[in-house]
Amino acid sequence: MLRVIETFASIQGESTHAGRRCFFIRLAGCNLRCNYCDTAYAWDGGEEFSIEKLVTLAVNSKCDIVEVTGGEPLMQKDTPLLLQALLDEGFTVLLETNGSVSIAQVPEKVCKIVDCKTPGSAMAENNCFENFSRLKFHDEVKFVISGKDDFDWSVQIVQQYKLAEKTPNLVFSPVWGRVDFQELAKWVVESNLPIRMQLQMHKIIWGDKKGV
Repeated sequence: MLRVIETFASIQGESTHAGRRCFFIRLAGCNLRCNYCDTAYAWDGGEEFSIEKLVTLAVNSKCDIVEVTGGEPLMQKDTPLLLQALLDEGFTVLLETNGSVSIAQVPEKVCKIVDCKTPGSAMAENNCFENFSRLKFHDEVKFVISGKDDFDWSVQIVQQYKLAEKTPNLVFSPVWGRVDFQELAKWVVESNLPIRMQLQMHKIIWGDKKGV
């Protein structure tokens, strides 16, 4: 059983799969309190669902991609079982994790979107940098940028851990409302690094609201 905040079908608004139809499973609970969090409603509460029920909902959505997110989905011990069950149904499976919990138990074929918390989040001391050694080529590392200091820090992390040699999917995303898109684009261009700027497509379309 898993505690679930919400499930819904939408387009994938982030990641290298942005723009594709996707079924979202948002699990309850989070061990961090990032100061820009846009899903604080997932910190606690939720309703219990069986893995079988969640897989059925995903199948009925007619989406090819399922993202399991939170909160922090790896706080729940049955999350790897859900991920494997979704893989067994033939889905492309994405897992968004806040980067503070080991990804060792995540099935290898899952696309792991691993946040690396920047100093601007006030949660950077919680990063599990050991996860970088477990990255596969199809995985992603996401840096949420609050300003130029966060950007420079993130560039240093990319270089220090040689992340571009582990995955081509290094995503830099601005904190909504804090960083000018043109400024971030300028920093990305000037970095001369193989990093990718990302905007939250779902917020551009629908605004900052739940269930999209």
